[in-house]
Amino acid sequence: MPVEVKSKEDFMNVASRAIEIRVKRGREYAKVKARTKKYLYTLKVTLSELDSLINELKKAYPDIPVNEIP
Repeated sequence: MPVEVKSKEDFMNVASRAIEIRVKRGREYAKVKARTKKYLYTLKVTLSELDSLINELKKAYPDIPVNEIP
């Protein structure tokens, strides 16, 4: 079962351990998913916050791929 993270700060900590990060865009919000060895962590963000979060993730963790899911 996936674990939902409630804050950006907690998600950034989890993302440091991630193997890959996936982004699923919806109509009103997007889900950002970080896959670690043990769990899948998710964070819901609004579409306006999404681009800044993706840029933060790419700058902080350049080795981890960030993929968009259609």
